[in-house]
Amino acid sequence: VKILTQNENSKLQAALVSNLKSAVTAAFLMLPESFSEEDLYMQIAGLSYSGDFRMVIGEDRSKVQNIVKPNVPHFQKLYSNILQDCPQVVYKHHLGRLEASIDKSPEGQFTQLMALPRTLQQKITSLVGPPGKNRDVEEILLQVAHDPDCGIVVHQGISGIVRSSSIVQSAKTILTAG
Repeated sequence: VKILTQNENSKLQAALVSNLKSAVTAAFLMLPESFSEEDLYMQIAGLSYSGDFRMVIGEDRSKVQNIVKPNVPHFQKLYSNILQDCPQVVYKHHLGRLEASIDKSPEGQFTQLMALPRTLQQKITSLVGPPGKNRDVEEILLQVAHDPDCGIVVHQGISGIVRSSSIVQSAKTILTAG
């Protein structure tokens, strides 16, 4: 991400920071209790490609790795403030290292699930909740927090969101190309 102009638009700035925090939260839910800084950035960069059918058909399978490896300093700069504010992360900026211990208890996961964007919460709810039964989002997220496969469910939710937008984007490309 390269911000071309950065004026004092507080709504835009708040949205950018919120998006970065959401990416970190989603990655924490999908990663194990402890992980490397590179693992975190690989998970974050992979969010955009999770569920994208083009990654199966035409894209280089190491695309995410090719994005992250040469750009770790840029990821550090982009996420350093957010990681410094995370209680479960010890970010040693001067060493360029991050030590994380994520709370994988149901309570810890529930807190993280509640911090996800509403669209993703609703997608997870539709995946877990039986169709036709109107259950509270919070109730379903609590159920997911107790599930040992919580990270997989979050991944499935993200994949579903990305999949639908990648199909629409590909269809538009086919219609407008050449």
